[in-house]
Formats: sequence, C-alpha cells, structure tokens
Amino acid sequence: MEDTVEDLYQQLIMERARAPHYAGRLVRIDGEAEGDNPMCGDQVHVMFASGDGDVVQEFAHQTRGCAICIASADLLGDVVLGRHLDEITSTVDAFEEMIRTGTRPTRSEFDKLAAFAGVHAYRSRRRCATLAWQAARSAIIRMMEAHHG
Repeated sequence: MEDTVEDLYQQLIMERARAPHYAGRLVRIDGEAEGDNPMCGDQVHVMFASGDGDVVQEFAHQTRGCAICIASADLLGDVVLGRHLDEITSTVDAFEEMIRTGTRPTRSEFDKLAAFAGVHAYRSRRRCATLAWQAARSAIIRMMEAHHG
C-alpha cells in the first residue's frame, strides 16, 4: 500500500525531530536569536554565520521542544544555507502565512516545508512550527542592520 502525502510529511517531521541535521552550536556566530513558547515549553536558539556579504554559510540551532518545533527549526537550516538574508526574510513570511492559512506556496524551497501546512488546522501547534522562524527573522534583521549600518 502506498504512503499518502500526509504520511510522508509526517515521516519527514519525525525523522528530522529524532535526528536533526543542524542541531548544535556554531564556532563563529554572526547572528543569533532565541524563541520561547512558555505555553508549551518549546525553546529555540538559532545561529547564523554569513561569511562575506549577506549570504548564510552556516546554520545551527539548539531546540528543546516537541517534534514539530525541532523539525521546523531543522528544516529552516535547509532553507537558509547559501541564501541571501533578504531572500530568507521573504521565505519566513511565506512560511508563517502557510502556517496561518494552510496554503502551500509553489516556491521550490517549500517542497519539504509543505510538511507543515497541516499545522494550520491546530491553532495551539502553530507557534510550535513558527518559533524558530520568528527567531530567525530577529537574527537576520540584526545581521542586516550590522552589515548595513
């Protein structure tokens, strides 16, 4: 029997929650921010290194929370690496819109991120999915201000 798309998405979330690719701490940090959801206890710390210019070259996160929160923070790493800070902020906006509405953007970076589209149906879980992304937005804004005065 074939897995449904929802089953595959659920599997992706569980795999990234159990074995995150970007969990840890960077040696050199150009931007960082924390997010905290006291309602459920989720906590996230995202870190970026941008090297020359405004392109993210390294990403790491330290996340304590539910599977949705950990997987979301980890998949954020797939999206930000090699991308310009300006591009990332528009992706953060699109991700948050998807969580609010359930509408999946057609942009290529949402191939995996679409796994979180169903979270919109569970209002209490939306913050679990967006916590790392909101922290990333804060870190990126600070990085852009530092780079551009």
